[in-house]
Amino acid sequence: MKFFVIGDVTVDHLYHLKHLPAPGEEVSPIRATMQPGGAGGTISVTLARLGHTVLLGARVGEDPFAEYALSKVRASGVSEAAVQRDPELLTSTITVMQTPDGKRAMISYGGANRELDASKLKKKDIDGSDALIVSAYSLIGGPQREYAVKAMGMARKAGVPIFMDLGTGAVNSVGTGLMDTVLGSDYLLLNQHELLALTGTSSISTALLSLGKRGVQKVVVKVGAMGSIVWTPDETELIDAVKIADAVVDTTGSGDTFVAAFAHAVLGGTPLAGSALAANAAGVLSATSVGAQTREITAADLKALLPG
Repeated sequence: MKFFVIGDVTVDHLYHLKHLPAPGEEVSPIRATMQPGGAGGTISVTLARLGHTVLLGARVGEDPFAEYALSKVRASGVSEAAVQRDPELLTSTITVMQTPDGKRAMISYGGANRELDASKLKKKDIDGSDALIVSAYSLIGGPQREYAVKAMGMARKAGVPIFMDLGTGAVNSVGTGLMDTVLGSDYLLLNQHELLALTGTSSISTALLSLGKRGVQKVVVKVGAMGSIVWTPDETELIDAVKIADAVVDTTGSGDTFVAAFAHAVLGGTPLAGSALAANAAGVLSATSVGAQTREITAADLKALLPG
């Protein structure tokens, strides 16, 4: 299958701390590392490792971080034909501070990603794809939003299914303003916080009902250690988390890996519940290594964890 992925490419600075620092406090990390990241990069890398052809629509600077941000994209065989270079802005960086109990704080610099030039989007790249995956960070604003919206319009005209991956930063920035844009997606994937913020509601059931009234047909809600919820107008099902022997050490990028595995399974003909189970497995596997793209997940990995 061929996927067109639109989303950020970043360099992640990861700090694992005993506790998040208070204002003015200086702390020493348990562990510190730098890794390639970003929703667009991580989704693309995961899909390529699962055996697909992937074209990535993203933008980086002309700085040294650009090569590092794209290092695993390049190594996994993702096409960079739609990756743009910005002569002025730096490649995006994200500083992630997280504690053993799951608390997290982030500093995110959109950088060159936000200037993704819509005039360089090629219709043939959308028409020739089996699916379009859009990270909602691309919808925050500016030229990148224009690029993503234009691509979604092309996909709808061509009958190419659209997978929309919400993100906490995107929802916190735009909130319910994202609603009209994401309604055109065939599959909407998000976590509980994002679901409630997107719909302006206070419960999962009310939020899903709200989406249904707006015409949304397929939703997958990531609910952490409980797994995920698959929703359509006809059914709601909790898909249990997949248990593994390895310890979870870093959840950075797990949600993006989840999205990639879900799209992989759906396009392979797996029903929604089974696709969500595969996504649960991929998400937890990705968390067994430090960094969003470190743990290589293959189709054989997923097969080994899933029933049948």
